[in-house]
Amino acid sequence: MRCSSIKTSNGHIPWVTEFRYLGTYIVALAGRTFKCSTTHAKRSFHRAINAIFGKVGRLASEEVILELVKNKCVPCLLYGLECYTLPKSSLRSLDFVIVRFLMKLFKTVNNEIIRECCSYFKFALPSELLDNRRAKFQNNFMPCTGILHYFGIKI
Repeated sequence: MRCSSIKTSNGHIPWVTEFRYLGTYIVALAGRTFKCSTTHAKRSFHRAINAIFGKVGRLASEEVILELVKNKCVPCLLYGLECYTLPKSSLRSLDFVIVRFLMKLFKTVNNEIIRECCSYFKFALPSELLDNRRAKFQNNFMPCTGILHYFGIKI
């Protein structure tokens, strides 16, 4: 059953299945459930990677490229995701984007070599980074819980 559009004094509010909120995309699933979409984040990551490769190409060392990716591209991929509880399939999908980039950079398809390179260059996968970011986000949010309980809001 499809809902009719909502009318306001300025016009109609369209019915959508995906919307952007504070830089993250939320998808409305069947019923009343929502989930965070990582499609746009992955697209932003690829755009940033291609910009770096377009400027430095293969002229820079792997170490320099990894630092650029770590500081400029990975934030595009992870922006705002620490607020959500992502399913394992989404985390694997984010990891896959990074692993494929590393395979291209190091010219290999061997996962063991990629793991060794990540260890050597101290390059963490998104699933690991999101765990750390989520813990930091929750620690920063904890001082607010007293105020929320004062107003009767439970978390």
